[in-house]
Amino acid sequence: MDLVEVLPNRLHMLRFPIGQAYLWQDSGALTLVDAGNAESAAAIEGAIRSLGLLPERLERIVLTHCHRDHVGAAGELAARWGARVLAHRLDAPVIRGERPVPEPVLLDWEIPLYAHGLTVPEAPPTPVDRELEDGDELGFGDGAYVVHAPGHTDGSIGIHLPRHGVLFAGDCVAAVGPLMLGVFNVDRVRAIESFRRLAGLEPSVACFGHGDPLTVATASALAEAAADTPA
Repeated sequence: MDLVEVLPNRLHMLRFPIGQAYLWQDSGALTLVDAGNAESAAAIEGAIRSLGLLPERLERIVLTHCHRDHVGAAGELAARWGARVLAHRLDAPVIRGERPVPEPVLLDWEIPLYAHGLTVPEAPPTPVDRELEDGDELGFGDGAYVVHAPGHTDGSIGIHLPRHGVLFAGDCVAAVGPLMLGVFNVDRVRAIESFRRLAGLEPSVACFGHGDPLTVATASALAEAAADTPA
């Protein structure tokens, strides 16, 4: 796992072989956005300690959606350190193991990529302490707000921190190579609509589930990529 500073003393990316998570620091608490795969808990704890921080300060784990490379270690970390797990109402039953993970509608070129993604260990059923809705405030980052962004999954969300100009886009947007619509969507039309909604927030920093964060000319790059995405 790689630990990458995005904003000094505020935001770090935790990059795994497939997927990534983000650690946000407030003065008295830590927030994890996504949680890597089911084997990632020790690496995440180690990353927190390597920054001179205490994992018992981890107050919440916000899941952008229900896929195994984002949910996997959430339950173990929450049980170990008392963090609360938050996810959108529509993905929460999947995360709990009450419903199956929704099957995406794959484009031909996505098929081998999807098979590779399934090599990630399956996520165990994970309790969700708070079910989220569009517009909910999350209690960190001087105001962090849920932006419901369905299409990748029904309950996919972005997380917008307007006072810091930060957007966590989950897998709604990807930056592996050119900035693009995220892959493996259950509804491509809704996913494109969500991409355009997120781009309309005009963040100065955008963080993705796959690919490096954007920190320069971010708003214009998002707007251009969203406008150029074909249905």
